[in-house]
Amino acid sequence: MPAEYSLAELAEICGAQLRGDARVRVHAVATLEHAGPGSIAFLSNPHYKRFLGSTRASAVILAPGDADACPVPALTVQNPYLAYARVAALLMPVAPARSGQDADARVHPGAKIAGDAWVAPGAVIEEAAVIESGAAVGPNCVVMRAACVGEHTRLVANVTLAERVRIGKRGLIHAGAVIGADGFGIARDGERWVKVPQLGSVIVGDDVEIGANTTIDRGALEDTVIGNGVKLDNQIQIGHNVHIGEHTAIAGCVAIAGSAHIGKRCMIGGAAGIVGHIEIADDVTITAMTLVSRSINEPGVYSGSAPMDRAAQWRKNSVRIRQLDELARRLEHLERKMKD
Repeated sequence: MPAEYSLAELAEICGAQLRGDARVRVHAVATLEHAGPGSIAFLSNPHYKRFLGSTRASAVILAPGDADACPVPALTVQNPYLAYARVAALLMPVAPARSGQDADARVHPGAKIAGDAWVAPGAVIEEAAVIESGAAVGPNCVVMRAACVGEHTRLVANVTLAERVRIGKRGLIHAGAVIGADGFGIARDGERWVKVPQLGSVIVGDDVEIGANTTIDRGALEDTVIGNGVKLDNQIQIGHNVHIGEHTAIAGCVAIAGSAHIGKRCMIGGAAGIVGHIEIADDVTITAMTLVSRSINEPGVYSGSAPMDRAAQWRKNSVRIRQLDELARRLEHLERKMKD
């Protein structure tokens, strides 16, 4: 159920400066454009500033520089989006976790389930699996042999944890995620392929969120490792033996090939591709659609995609790109002639 707070309470919780009536109470969050009485909105993207003057929200979270244009009470902070995230979590809290085991769950007698954990209908918990205190295993999830779900971690629905996978505390794994599938290990034998056994597992740290239908492969010999605080969007592919450093965030449809090592606090844009056996330093930002084909040793922002253009112009530019090597050789030849 939604909660209700006064602006004075929210200002204290968020460390914000309050402009306006501290007694105003809010119980919902909404956009500037569609908010109504009892709602609090926020402004962090200048694109939406045009809606500020006409908003019907009871209050707005925004930066100090925008406060004078706000027609309603305001909470001013340097990072409005962060403050909004905290306020939204207060006003719309997650429903309390249930406890116990549904009659339609299948739990092996050799599994260890904490008394206050929840196992939903259709879930399968195999031998030697561990479900720790406050954890929730949602409908039709599969926790295979000797896998572990940490304290207060939630598997939403249809999540598969393969053998010996370990998930840390306070995690959130969305529907359809598969953690611990075999890595893509195959060896050539003439015209055929021979499967290489994938003997490692996956270790996921604390406070990690994994999006819907994301796949994290188990290691070939050692483990695939996802550090504390990592945030993964939907439909990401992470290959075997990948290491992802703490508090890195990765957007949807990214593909990371095996044995890549990604540093801490990195941000990787949607549909980027990262080849295997390379290293990416801490504090690197990779923009959307970039192909990372070699190691990145210094922090910074990296891009590698040509911008969109009209198809006819793109075809012309594509021809020019294919001619660059020949043009470079001709230029080098001309420079040598001029020096002579």
